[in-house]
Amino acid sequence: MYTLVSPQEIRLSPGTLVRLRGSWRDYCALRSIRNDRSVPRLKFRPGEILLMSPLPKHGRDAHLIAGIVTALLDSDGRNYEAFTPITLERADVGGIEPDYSFYIDRWQAVAGKERLQPPTDPWPDLVVEVDVTLYSDVNDYLPYRIPEVWLCRQGRLLIYLLVGEAYQLQPTSRFFAAVDVGLLFESCLQAADSLGMGAALQQLRSRLRQNRAP
Repeated sequence: MYTLVSPQEIRLSPGTLVRLRGSWRDYCALRSIRNDRSVPRLKFRPGEILLMSPLPKHGRDAHLIAGIVTALLDSDGRNYEAFTPITLERADVGGIEPDYSFYIDRWQAVAGKERLQPPTDPWPDLVVEVDVTLYSDVNDYLPYRIPEVWLCRQGRLLIYLLVGEAYQLQPTSRFFAAVDVGLLFESCLQAADSLGMGAALQQLRSRLRQNRAP
């Protein structure tokens, strides 16, 4: 497939990343052309627009990470809401579409909603983004002050916490302080490659139940 970005149509082959100079108005126009489709992903930074068509690995890794998050939350008996994808936007400042967004501390504020409308609705507590095409930058989440960002890059899961006005790389998640999430992801990824994702996540849930058994 050839690459085409025009006022009428957007076509990107899987794995393609396109960077364009553009305004917020240009970004909104591209978003309207894409309509309700989830591909290509769109991102806006002041003066720049990025379009990305994900590879199959992108979605697979994102789904695995989301499965780990939900397994850990379920094991702890914590409620949550999860969305994929949603668009986070601040006019003229930024627009971004994380692979998964989790509401953990503030799940009640969005439970049952078909559409989220910040700032009336809160921003997510945790977002997950997989970077296969060098599309991702944790600082793109600063305009929304997302408390925690998980960025998957080259088979590693990086945990960033918002500390003051900047994101800092941390060894653990504030939501799962007793778990080495990066190591857990690597273990689950190896299991998924050899056994399949379903079996890998079933094994994880089984281990979590055993660890909680008296």
